[in-house]
Amino acid sequence: MSVHSLNMTLKQTKILEAALELFTSEGYHATSTYKIAKYAGVSEGLIFRHFHNKEGLAKAIIKDTSIKINKHLDSITKEDDPKLVLIETLNLPFNLNSSEIQNWNLFFKLKWELPDNNPITMELIKKTLIKAFTKLRYKHPEHEANLVLNILEGILSSILQGQDEDQNAFNTFLLNKYGLI
Repeated sequence: MSVHSLNMTLKQTKILEAALELFTSEGYHATSTYKIAKYAGVSEGLIFRHFHNKEGLAKAIIKDTSIKINKHLDSITKEDDPKLVLIETLNLPFNLNSSEIQNWNLFFKLKWELPDNNPITMELIKKTLIKAFTKLRYKHPEHEANLVLNILEGILSSILQGQDEDQNAFNTFLLNKYGLI
């Protein structure tokens, strides 16, 4: 996965990529700036020069990850057709490519480790789902939206853990459950 922006040097990019990999695999609290520097092949002082501290480094990664994840969510929240909202939402975890897996993995780790510093929110998607279920005349649109989000979190968790379930069959099952295919 690349976290490179036009304003970043190659060394800054290496630091961010190393931090992303280590935060994802070992957790934020278990990863020291020394370990990140060693993994990136740079001095620890360079991390402090560019990012000030580990929290600044985490914020830079979170910002980049947020942009990538929110691109997926934006297309769903801008959709007016309630059936397409549900289809896109239910298809989301099944359509991730390998480079996006690390972003979602970090999203879940930071959700638990740094809940106050995680700008990726599912509130907008939840409101969009409630609106879609309301338009489709479901009896309890809020409960349906919560159910879908919980199902998605479970699916994403199993995908991120590499569980070998038949994801296509489950995706079809979900789409059938809501009468979308």
